[in-house]
Amino acid sequence: MHESEQAAFIADLTSRATEAGDQWRPGLKVTNVRSLTGGSSSLTFVADATAGSITEPVVLKVAPPGLEPVRNRDVLRQGRVMQAVQGITGVAAPAIRFEHPGSPPEIPPFVGMQMLPGECVEPILDGDRPRDAATRSENRARYIDATRMLAHLHQITPADVGLGDEPHVSIADEINRWTRAFETVPEDLQGDYTICAKALHASIPPAAPAVINHGDYRLGNTLCEGDRVTAIIDWEIWSVGDPRIDLTWLAYFTDEARHPATKGTEPCGTPTIDEVVGLYEETLGSRVENIDWFHALTRYKEAAATALLIKRARRAGTMTESFKLMEPALPTLLSEAMDLIRL
Repeated sequence: MHESEQAAFIADLTSRATEAGDQWRPGLKVTNVRSLTGGSSSLTFVADATAGSITEPVVLKVAPPGLEPVRNRDVLRQGRVMQAVQGITGVAAPAIRFEHPGSPPEIPPFVGMQMLPGECVEPILDGDRPRDAATRSENRARYIDATRMLAHLHQITPADVGLGDEPHVSIADEINRWTRAFETVPEDLQGDYTICAKALHASIPPAAPAVINHGDYRLGNTLCEGDRVTAIIDWEIWSVGDPRIDLTWLAYFTDEARHPATKGTEPCGTPTIDEVVGLYEETLGSRVENIDWFHALTRYKEAAATALLIKRARRAGTMTESFKLMEPALPTLLSEAMDLIRL
């Protein structure tokens, strides 16, 4: 946006947030709206919300103007799941204070949510984060807390929290989603994805009962303070589906998994993959079956999602060091997936 367009956008957002906030706290006024982060799926701002003598910060998550607020841009749907998990033992997410439907695509919808304390860091992908003994210990503690929180999230029956009308994403649907992503990227980023997709379809294990899946569950999509997770954030691709999809995705962001975009040579202090699965099982109170197959699906998903990001970065001229590390690793991820399917 040009400076004048940005000013008009902020003024409109301030007005609509005050209007919506009045439904939460009568007389509430929203002021000092300023950018927190920006992204392709939504825009994020922080603002001051004042009612009487009480002022608190709120986070405004806004769909990008000019685009239909669907799929990962559907901020109202993201707000729905965050509000649904409020009060669940062992699960933390920002509470939704108010929302506005807008008039998309020109006037985008938004949600106003609680601002919780904590930093957002993915240890293995952050080359600037120290890797001394104290930080490794903190990383491990956070990872353990996040693993237990995932198990508590997966203990929720979606219908019990008002999400019974959500479509269930089958394991086959999940494979197909990332296959469609591969179909849209340049040939040099595709590798042997068709062979891998066929192998995954041919060996699909029995499904587990459907749960609330975050879709990108890892420390980098949480807020942490000290040794604890204070909130799960960034619910753009949540769904109702097989819990092992989230579990193996989390396990992929460990030292042991050797993520291709890992920064630095020293370990971050994460638990091992077996420890992650064991902690999850212990908290859940049941055993996880066919875990290797889902480790394979995770690598297929990682290759497809990264290929999409690289395609967009090439177009925008924003290739980062992480993308440059990942580019040659995409075929290896598919080979790893094939090896895990054969186990």
